[in-house]
Amino acid sequence: MSAITKNLPAIIREPAVALIGKECYVSLVENLNVSDVECLKYAVSKGLGIAIVVGGSVIKIPQVLLVVRSRSARGLSFAAYVLETISYAISLFYSARNQFPFSTYGENLFLTLQNLVITFLIVLYQSPSSSHQSLSTRQPKKPTGVLFAAAAAAVAIVLTFVPARILSILQLLTLPLGLISKFPQITQNARAQSTGQLSGIAVSAQILGCLARLFTTATEVGDSLLTASFALALLLNIVIGGQMLAYQGNEEVKETTMDLSEKRAEAPHVYSPTPVAASAPMSVPSSPTPRSGTPQGGRKWARKVD
Repeated sequence: MSAITKNLPAIIREPAVALIGKECYVSLVENLNVSDVECLKYAVSKGLGIAIVVGGSVIKIPQVLLVVRSRSARGLSFAAYVLETISYAISLFYSARNQFPFSTYGENLFLTLQNLVITFLIVLYQSPSSSHQSLSTRQPKKPTGVLFAAAAAAVAIVLTFVPARILSILQLLTLPLGLISKFPQITQNARAQSTGQLSGIAVSAQILGCLARLFTTATEVGDSLLTASFALALLLNIVIGGQMLAYQGNEEVKETTMDLSEKRAEAPHVYSPTPVAASAPMSVPSSPTPRSGTPQGGRKWARKVD
């Protein structure tokens, strides 16, 4: 078997060496030394890291499609997504500035971009309860969209040029920021007893991603700030996942009630004339006034001319 593993083609060997290093490649692949715990953990961490980055590039797509398809952002907290996006962006710039392996933070790039899209959709499609307009006629607020784009660009510029020392402080702030970012969503879910248009696929993927990222960060980076951030995110995502399970039966009732209220609001008003009361007496036309000289009710005589 080792004769095969030592003569693998370059198209397989070179990417594997680039991923786990020459030493671990020789130990795990060429020598088939599965007892090398350190290299084995490193290889598993690299594999998980790549899987997380690839998954992170599409993890929020179900949420985007759900909002666009229903043309409603009901149940999504604008404040939660804004704070979460800032937290992702800070971690992205912090990891890139410290030249950590891209496999340990790459999903933050895609999560930041996808969160920007979702946040803009929340602005675009206001909650049905906040407007009397139907979902089909609701129009985007252009000034709000422009301000939103300008704010996002300003945050990116600041994080790009901020000194490394301040960026480390900002990364430390992602711990309370991550905590605060989930509270509006958790509170909104608890108040409404529903998770609205929140995607169960996205929440489940975030829980699994946080679990995997805890392992990769501890194995490859060893940064206590990042580890604490992922641990906190895992805990809060589990809370939201528990809410989705607890409020699962409430979704259909709320959606049915909402659809009925919208149909009543959009139904055209049909004019119905006021019916004539049944007890009202029917008016009888008065008999014509008799001509003078003709007795009323008598017989009219004509002279016979010979």
